[in-house]
Amino acid sequence: MNDSKLLNDKLALVTGASRGIGAATAEALAAAGAHVILVARTTSALEEVEDRIHSAGGSATIAPLDLTDGENIGKLAGAIAARWEKLDVLVLNAAMLGSLSPVQDIDPKEYSRILSLNLLANQALIAAFDSPLTKAEKADVVALTSSVGAEPRAFWGAYGSSKAAVEALLGAYADETAYNGRIRVHVIDPGATRTRMRALAFPGEEPETVKPPEVVASAIVELLGADAPTGKVRVEA
Repeated sequence: MNDSKLLNDKLALVTGASRGIGAATAEALAAAGAHVILVARTTSALEEVEDRIHSAGGSATIAPLDLTDGENIGKLAGAIAARWEKLDVLVLNAAMLGSLSPVQDIDPKEYSRILSLNLLANQALIAAFDSPLTKAEKADVVALTSSVGAEPRAFWGAYGSSKAAVEALLGAYADETAYNGRIRVHVIDPGATRTRMRALAFPGEEPETVKPPEVVASAIVELLGADAPTGKVRVEA
């Protein structure tokens, strides 16, 4: 598929855009014609992604911030609404893995951080950007999940429960907005992908044995370009 014109004049926001699936998705969206707002904590890493997008002829703006601070999200939404008025694509990708441990040994402080970023920040983003999304002719919300969100696995209780909650949250939002026919909600299970998080979870795995994040990014852009309906999709190798 030729993605070069699919998203012309669209505005997209990608969280966790400094590396991995987030960075690859931001670059793919820009290559498809969208102006992409890059959100993550590390300014230098965001600047590297922005430079790659600009070098490839795309358009992007960096927005360094900590997503666990709801006030920051509100300020970002206000700035975007003032400049662009609408948002066409919201990609909820930022997440943390945390430690893999038995449920009884989950560290409460770490679990709180996991839920804060993986769940609460996504609800805050939806709340902040619901109005700009509804002002778009058609808008897409994309949330990255994991197989452990739907299929519980030993030692993955903290991360898996955060993803299960995200799926429930996005499902509710999809149901609540279905009446207007303007917002489509996509839950994406990327499957095994060559990311830093994957390396932390499976330190003995050869990176070359799993697909690169660009495969997931391409699948997301193809989904958006095809005007796919609300639903859950797993990206195969």
